[in-house]
Amino acid sequence: MLLETIERYLSGEMTQQEQILFENLRKSNPEIDQTVVEHTYFLHGLEKFGAAKSFKNTLHEVEAKLVDEGIIAQPKLKGKAKVVYLWGRYKRNMAVAASIAGFISLITLGLMVPLTKKYSNENIQTLVKELNKTKSDVERLKSRSTTSSSNIPVKIEPKVDYRGTGFLLDGKGYLVTNAHVIKNAKTIIVQSKGQEFKASLIKVDTERDLAILKIDDNEFKPFASLPYGFKKSGADLGEQIFTLGFPRDEIVYGEGYMSASTGYNGDTMSCQIAVAANPGNSGGPVFNKNGEVVGILSTRQLQAQGFVFAVTAKNIFESLNELKKDTAYQNIRINTLSSVKGMERPQQIKKIEDCVFLVKTYQ
Repeated sequence: MLLETIERYLSGEMTQQEQILFENLRKSNPEIDQTVVEHTYFLHGLEKFGAAKSFKNTLHEVEAKLVDEGIIAQPKLKGKAKVVYLWGRYKRNMAVAASIAGFISLITLGLMVPLTKKYSNENIQTLVKELNKTKSDVERLKSRSTTSSSNIPVKIEPKVDYRGTGFLLDGKGYLVTNAHVIKNAKTIIVQSKGQEFKASLIKVDTERDLAILKIDDNEFKPFASLPYGFKKSGADLGEQIFTLGFPRDEIVYGEGYMSASTGYNGDTMSCQIAVAANPGNSGGPVFNKNGEVVGILSTRQLQAQGFVFAVTAKNIFESLNELKKDTAYQNIRINTLSSVKGMERPQQIKKIEDCVFLVKTYQ
């Protein structure tokens, strides 16, 4: 049902109302958005494969025609060489039959394996519910347009929530994320490896797009120390960086480099990085090769501009210093030394990933 809906969307077969609702669904559900992107690449891959096969077949047909007309000649072969020649001449026909069967198998496998890996029965049921809700919203809009002249009000109250990423500033349960991630949130839940904790907002810095949270849950076990440090000077142009975030329910790794020392329209509070990111990556840490935090992803302008920006680590220090003017928070300590420096990247990730959280907000 999901793939059928995606193909209708990509082929332009949806009505305008269906298209608007489906695009809103993509924005609110990173898993569906990721599936749309992957399916688009898959269809483009099929087109390229077909074009290449067609071109090769044309070359073989031209060669065969020239041989048959005597324009070009091939030496007569005997024994094993003749078998090789016959195979070379007629392999296209046999390959067509074999490739049709094989290609159908690959298509089936290519569709089933990602869905099997990415979606449990529970997730599939959730996606079906979302699609059914989209269909229901379309029907209600149609009903509203036909009954607009009556006095019966039509009220649609969709559930509003947001997903982002946050990471620990201090092992005692203080996290940092983007301010736009928790905007208008009444309830904040942070999640790590399937375990959820309640969190409260203790500071919002809209100018820097930063927010500091505190885990208020007896189930949370504080960290004695954090494996990574914070680098106040940030990263140099061209320096290699990597990210960890939650565009879906499992943590996702990305890597790239620092591409500009300033952000959108020359914003000196942020920088531009070359790395793949989705809205769910908002609030995720940006590390250098030593496992030092040099920034925090801020994707609020990602869809509009096509670029990825990060608030520099210097702003985290400044925002925290403002918070610590309140004596209740003077015990927050930021680590500046990284204990994962010199480790291979997989080992660094294993040490760091427990300190990176999925942030879910509800209104």
